[in-house]
Amino acid sequence: MKLLLPFFALLLATFPVLAEELPTAMRAALRDAGIPLQSVSVVVQAVDAPQPVLALNPALAMNPASTMKLVTTYAGLELLGPAFTWTTEALTDIPIRNGRLAGNLYLRGSGDPKLSLEAFWLLLRQLRARGLTEIAGDLIVDRSAFALPVHDPAAFDNEPLRPYNAGPDALLLNLNSIHLTLQTNSEARRVTLINETPGDGVRLINRLRLSEEACGDWREKLAIAVSGDTLTLTGVFPAGCGEKALNLSPWAPDVQVERLFRTLWHEMGGTWRGRLRTGLTPASAQRLAVEESPPLADVVRDVNKYSNNVMARQIFLTLASERPATPAAARQRVGNWLADKGVDTSGLILDNGSGLSRSERVSATTLAQLLQAAWQSPVMPELMASLPLAGVDGTLKRRLGDSPAAGRAHLKTGYLDGVRAIAGYVLDRSGRRWITVCLINDPQARQGKPAIDALLGWVAAQ
Repeated sequence: MKLLLPFFALLLATFPVLAEELPTAMRAALRDAGIPLQSVSVVVQAVDAPQPVLALNPALAMNPASTMKLVTTYAGLELLGPAFTWTTEALTDIPIRNGRLAGNLYLRGSGDPKLSLEAFWLLLRQLRARGLTEIAGDLIVDRSAFALPVHDPAAFDNEPLRPYNAGPDALLLNLNSIHLTLQTNSEARRVTLINETPGDGVRLINRLRLSEEACGDWREKLAIAVSGDTLTLTGVFPAGCGEKALNLSPWAPDVQVERLFRTLWHEMGGTWRGRLRTGLTPASAQRLAVEESPPLADVVRDVNKYSNNVMARQIFLTLASERPATPAAARQRVGNWLADKGVDTSGLILDNGSGLSRSERVSATTLAQLLQAAWQSPVMPELMASLPLAGVDGTLKRRLGDSPAAGRAHLKTGYLDGVRAIAGYVLDRSGRRWITVCLINDPQARQGKPAIDALLGWVAAQ
């Protein structure tokens, strides 16, 4: 947070407030939160109107947090198409004889954001159905679809085990994460820990204590240590939590792929004597099996409803015009696409397209123009359906349920330390739809939720 204070001070000193016609309830909520108007940017504009009816610091380039996913997902839908799919292939460069592959098996990824455990099982099942039983060589993972710098999962917030910090990967398997279940047993006064993700050799050490405190932010009460194949969980787990899912990203991508491949292949009755290596698929290799991703329209729904960072980064890289895809090429293509659509890109800074970034910047004007262009686009139904519905699902399931906006607002949320944001469409009581954007960049931004909710309620109640 200390690193952000000079940035916020610069904002306050440099940019004037352009309008102050905020709803009374919103102004009061900002005042109560200690958030100055200079730290807030707002645009409210009817989808069919040329100008906004409400604008506060609209041209101010601010950190948008996950509302930046609107740029990435809309660009993906238009540039790639809603039916676009990724493929993951299994190939060999020598024939299989009597169920035995004497050489290597190649796994070639194309950046599928949703190569789930189930989809990977189906790919391996195809190999077994085609008669392959024994792999004598190595498993070669071909990630040549992407050219990426080394990823440090601790770099953003020193939380390397959090799945949201997983890096993009041309062969991103199961979001590079594992799924644990925590269950309470009040009679036995203990916590049960279950590993739901297959993984031979994984050892769980459960040192969790059951507590009687309120469930609250239970995740913050856990401490997790990783040492080789061993995960040790310590801390307390409140009895009132019942059962909770805990998703972790404890291992590097190669370890994740090798562990899942070895375990699933063994469960299917196959044998493998080699090891995993990263390399290129020979030009002479023949495809044995292929697994196709769900269409982009379905993937975009997961990205926006649940604000999935690594899936957004996968889409962003796929937008690059060249292969192997690079972040720079993706930025260039998205920037050119926005300019061609006539969207004001003043102050726009693209980093990884997910919003999990301290450098990304966009103005409320840019987001509003993007949403207006999307409203007139053939892919508008896919984009709107991907956004959380206030009080109903996604990141808004438990928010705005008692607001006039409940069930009437499709909105992308955004939250980082020092940032609160929301952007999307709100349907008012007369049946008119409004583009609504609100960005807050301030040390007190975490207190800005009531102000944003007041704005949304005001728009919906018109």
